[in-house]
Amino acid sequence: MVTDGAIVMDADEIRRAITRIAHEIIERNKGPENLAIIGIQKRGVPIAQRLGQLIEQIEGVSVPVGSLNIALYRDDFATRQAPVGKTEIPFNVKDKRVVLVDEVLFTGRTIRSALDAIMDMGRPAYIQLAVLIDRGHRELPVRADYVGRNLPTARKESVEVHLREIDGEDAVVISKSGD
Repeated sequence: MVTDGAIVMDADEIRRAITRIAHEIIERNKGPENLAIIGIQKRGVPIAQRLGQLIEQIEGVSVPVGSLNIALYRDDFATRQAPVGKTEIPFNVKDKRVVLVDEVLFTGRTIRSALDAIMDMGRPAYIQLAVLIDRGHRELPVRADYVGRNLPTARKESVEVHLREIDGEDAVVISKSGD
């Protein structure tokens, strides 16, 4: 249950944003052929799975969905306490049109790490980026192709995405950081 901070997106708003992104992916790619979706662990994965399900419902074609752990590719690996989970990409990325999915785009460093990890697996035709929230404050030249919501924030604010698959509910919460 969300307790701290202000809810800026509820379950219905998240559902509508993900549905819109699914339609945009289909439109931009002229259908689901040769498409693959990869979610960045942890919360990018359920969003990627939802996108895959929606695309299948809309187009009647199953799109492969994978899960990517980028812990070993992070530039702050030595100082993070993040557990190293398993990457599960049940398809070859070579020549695929890959949609990389994350919940929040902030500095761009997570995306850089994910790009490195994907390129180590093969050379996709191209990689597009879908995020539920773009909060700004980029440190690297990274831009999302699909955005659920642009959410201007102060650098000291925290944006948390709660998803029912992990947290039991869908909500996006913004709060002041304790720095």
